[in-house]
Amino acid sequence: MTGPFFAALRFLTIIPVPENWTGGEKGLEKCLPYFPVIGLLIGIAAALLDSALTGVLPPLPAAVLTVAFLIGISGGFHMDGLADTMDGFLSSRPRERILEIMKDSCTGAMGTVAISLVILLKVSLLFSLPSGARWNAILLMPLAGRAAMIAMMVLLPYARSGNGIAAVFGKHSRLHAVWAAFVLFAAGWMLAGWTAIAAGLITIVTAAIFMRWSFLKIGGYTGDTLGAAGEITEAVLPLVFLISACNR
Repeated sequence: MTGPFFAALRFLTIIPVPENWTGGEKGLEKCLPYFPVIGLLIGIAAALLDSALTGVLPPLPAAVLTVAFLIGISGGFHMDGLADTMDGFLSSRPRERILEIMKDSCTGAMGTVAISLVILLKVSLLFSLPSGARWNAILLMPLAGRAAMIAMMVLLPYARSGNGIAAVFGKHSRLHAVWAAFVLFAAGWMLAGWTAIAAGLITIVTAAIFMRWSFLKIGGYTGDTLGAAGEITEAVLPLVFLISACNR
């Protein structure tokens, strides 16, 4: 089963995985269950990087560089999806026009604002967290983001004509979303107990609200909305950790 794992790694990151390791089309069709695993591995790498950075830098620039790593490891595709989604969803246009705007490679005002706010929120939250909570939040953020992507793929129809991204991963099962939630809660419980469980629940609610908005706007999901769901849930999780830290 290494093919599907490497297929997921190649799809979700910029790590140069050789194509012959991925199992080709069959590997992609079976790689969805590995999304939360890849998210967890990215989180471990980011937490280790942040720990090293805070050993030589003040907390703020370390947080900036850690967030830059989280964005860069996916090639910025998820942040680009957030920008395209907000340009379309906040345009007050009908469904077909929204999809056209989202397909446009140019980033508009709403997309620029969305990217800026999410980056500022992530950096400020990580900077404000105590060291232990900061480690836990960083480790869980990419996992929560990939879990949200899986939930959107298995619970919503593909919004564009043709199969598009929906055909890349083969037949979807709702059990994939259950598996992603299990990995999120299991990892969270081992790291931070009830705080992480609460954070996981709130990220799920946030993802559900975003999925509902996406369904109302365009009738389902696209590759852009998957990226947006990932970025939004990644920002919500450390917010819950900070609220918990401030109320102890």
